[in-house]
Amino acid sequence: MTGQTRPFEPTTIDVDAAFDRYEAVRARLPRTQFTATSRQGRNLAEIAESFDVFILDAFGVLNVGERAVPGAVERIAALRAAGKRLFVLTNAASYPRSAALAKYRRLGFDFAPEEVVSSRDVAASALTRFTEVKLWAAASGPTPDLSDLPGYIEDLEADPSLLERAEGFLLLSSASWTAARHEALVAALAERPRPLLVGNPDLVAPRETGLTLEPGWWAHDIADRTGIVPEFFGKPYANAFAAIAARCSGAGSLRMAMVGDTLHTDILGGRAAGMTGVLITDHGLFAGRDVAPYIRRSQIVPDIICPTT
Repeated sequence: MTGQTRPFEPTTIDVDAAFDRYEAVRARLPRTQFTATSRQGRNLAEIAESFDVFILDAFGVLNVGERAVPGAVERIAALRAAGKRLFVLTNAASYPRSAALAKYRRLGFDFAPEEVVSSRDVAASALTRFTEVKLWAAASGPTPDLSDLPGYIEDLEADPSLLERAEGFLLLSSASWTAARHEALVAALAERPRPLLVGNPDLVAPRETGLTLEPGWWAHDIADRTGIVPEFFGKPYANAFAAIAARCSGAGSLRMAMVGDTLHTDILGGRAAGMTGVLITDHGLFAGRDVAPYIRRSQIVPDIICPTT
């Protein structure tokens, strides 16, 4: 963890490498059943009458990096005007939910605090189960804000001694993670196994510069090499969808759509939670690509495919 003298530029990879890795860790993902074929639509407006609730991924559906997906602001406003219930379910765990809200509003969206569920919040709510852990070390990015988390969480990237002192580790961000930091964490966990919680299960995220490696990528590598089984919070895992259900009265009787840009997180997770999976293809993971070969290979079949939000 030492010797870091310049800002780390996040590694980017291509879609095929990301897809290969998702398939390689498939055994750690939920299992569910899929329909044989996908219905095609142009956008969410075309399918809106079929649903009462839309659960929206952020990256690739609402925004790509720091810009809104073209037409998404207007589409969300139209869905709200039509009486649809809206939620954002995001695996972005680098910053508090208040910062996520501020970002969405800056981009033109009008989500209320209770309409945004982040994997960071889901992970934080689980910390009380680990009564034996008195000190957590968090990987939380180059400008960490831990103000919304319990006081017994400290910044791992600022204090390498936490590799020895911490009783558990929490991966929230890999924005400033390096191969050297990762190897140090692997070695520390191999020497003394401790709980590993992952607040962002994504392997990659689409940004303006390409696909960046996210905490899930590094966590699965730790599992492969140490035998430690991380506990993941966020899509595609059930805990993320349970958090939505807790905020959505009558969820069991509602027609709910999970809208996202990935097969292994949004579509698989939504289907496992009993929701309709709607894949957006033009702005996120599969932007510029034919998604059909990936569907055939993974056998993760969206209920509906739309090019755009």
